[in-house]
Amino acid sequence: MKVLFICNQNQNRSITAENLFKGVYTTRSAGLYNQEPVTKEELSWADLVIVMEDEQREEIAHRFPKQYLQKKIISWNVPDIYKKEDPSLIKALEQKAKKSF
Repeated sequence: MKVLFICNQNQNRSITAENLFKGVYTTRSAGLYNQEPVTKEELSWADLVIVMEDEQREEIAHRFPKQYLQKKIISWNVPDIYKKEDPSLIKALEQKAKKSF
């Protein structure tokens, strides 16, 4: 399964998720508000899109309505309070994954 993780900047949450689940799934990560934001090609590539906050799902729907309607998009509701590879972030991501995969 190809999983795309998305957060605001792709500096902490989504990049950590990409690295954490890389051995289990084919993973990529992207941001919405960074210098190279997620593209419609990246969304099209993914079998599953996981966003870290509900607002990110709404932004994807706004920017890419066609891809939004074609994809399964799950919000994990992981707040932007963690640093990259933070053990607490990893634990939160693992708990969310148990309910999603």
